[in-house]
Amino acid sequence: MPPAPDTPRRPLLSHASHPLTVTIPAVNELGEAVPTPIAGEFPLTIYVDRREIVTLMTLGAAPEALTIGWLRNQRLVASLDDIESVQVDWEVNAVAVTTRHGLIDAEERLGSRTVTTGCGQGTVFGGLMDEIDAIRLPAERRLSQATLYALMDAVRVHESIYKQAGAVHGCALAAPGAGGGCEILMFVEDVGRHNAVDAIAGQMWLDGLDGGDKIFYTTGRLTSEMVIKTAQMGIPFLVSRSGLTQMGWEIARRIGLTMIGRAQGKHYLLFTGEERFTR
Repeated sequence: MPPAPDTPRRPLLSHASHPLTVTIPAVNELGEAVPTPIAGEFPLTIYVDRREIVTLMTLGAAPEALTIGWLRNQRLVASLDDIESVQVDWEVNAVAVTTRHGLIDAEERLGSRTVTTGCGQGTVFGGLMDEIDAIRLPAERRLSQATLYALMDAVRVHESIYKQAGAVHGCALAAPGAGGGCEILMFVEDVGRHNAVDAIAGQMWLDGLDGGDKIFYTTGRLTSEMVIKTAQMGIPFLVSRSGLTQMGWEIARRIGLTMIGRAQGKHYLLFTGEERFTR
């Protein structure tokens, strides 16, 4: 049965998650041999309609969602319905994307590139502030201190590649729960935080999830790139255990995003959006 007219068509996807760790020999301070797991890191070149677009360095945990989220956050596609297929081939370290109508303003957007402060150097095509003033975050949403603490506890005990091997950043998509609780809906790790946020953005599209009632958590810095990507997903709350940059702070204030940093244990700093936060 064909999908309803207002239901996005799900693209044809490969399922090509890469092994996330490998074990290598190491020697400790006592001279003892210690087999040690380390994080994977692989180039993944994105081709769209046979055109080479960009190469991402990635852990390879969710390459299809990463690719879709990257195209979404670069504003190169407007909806999941624009994507016909996403096929990953690790033998050639490439992903082939087929679209239904081509990329949005491809020549203009791909002609301008900003290398960001992301680990491994993220890349933002087009003007960094393009369309930011058009973003409208839901003003009625509130985040309670109890939910923030519940989020931090949930992230702390979450099993992760970082605990096994280090060298990765993690991002989580969460939703407030009953009685001040919090539920982690997705947790993605990658060698760069910008990849992890893109993978969540892509999976949100695939799962049909709206961001208006969600919380985004990252282990990385709250840079302009992280603020813009969170806002583009429609998420009004951004939390990190790390600090922030001046441009990230200025953009968060401009668009009304609640930004909380240095969040560990029962400690945090509320940088912007105090009107949406309750104690």
